[in-house]
Amino acid sequence: MSEVSSNSHSTELTSQYIAQVTGDLERNAKEQERVGAEIEALQEQLRALRHDHTVLVNMQDALGGPGSTPGAEAAVAPSVPHQVSAEPKQSKGKKAAATGAKKTAPKKPAAKASSVKASTAAAKPTLVELIRGHLEKQTEPRSAAEVTTALTQAHPDRSVKTTVVRTTLEGLVAKSHAHRTKQGSSVFYTTAVTSEPAPAEPQQETVSD
Repeated sequence: MSEVSSNSHSTELTSQYIAQVTGDLERNAKEQERVGAEIEALQEQLRALRHDHTVLVNMQDALGGPGSTPGAEAAVAPSVPHQVSAEPKQSKGKKAAATGAKKTAPKKPAAKASSVKASTAAAKPTLVELIRGHLEKQTEPRSAAEVTTALTQAHPDRSVKTTVVRTTLEGLVAKSHAHRTKQGSSVFYTTAVTSEPAPAEPQQETVSD
């Protein structure tokens, strides 16, 4: 008898648990349906809001009004000038280096040219030496025009002008290296006698040595 009563009691408990679990499952399923419906409604509202936002932004851009996009462009804008300004500095530096190389490169040829000119100038006698040498060879007085003609014929590669020759002759007269005589309106020049002792100077130097 006791075994039969215990079995019936356990059966009642099991049926109660089954009924409770079944009720819980039904409530859970209904709650899922409700939350799912709310989520779908919210998603639909979100899609509608996004669509409206896109339309409004396009309208704002078309009207040229202030918006979030110009602000973004303004935030990005400062970085662009730095990048752009950095490139001209490098290009200037390269140009400056290139021009500096061009400027420094011709210095060597210029130095060579100047040395060549100096050597050629040293090899060629000066106009003063030519005039003095010409007067020393002459036995009669010579005018500035005659000296110019003689030097031009003797040195065709040099440009000899009468005015320069006359100025040089006057300089020799001032230094007592030449004499000036006037015949009428013409002026003639001869070598100075004082120029003859010039070779004596090396003799004195040799004696001192």
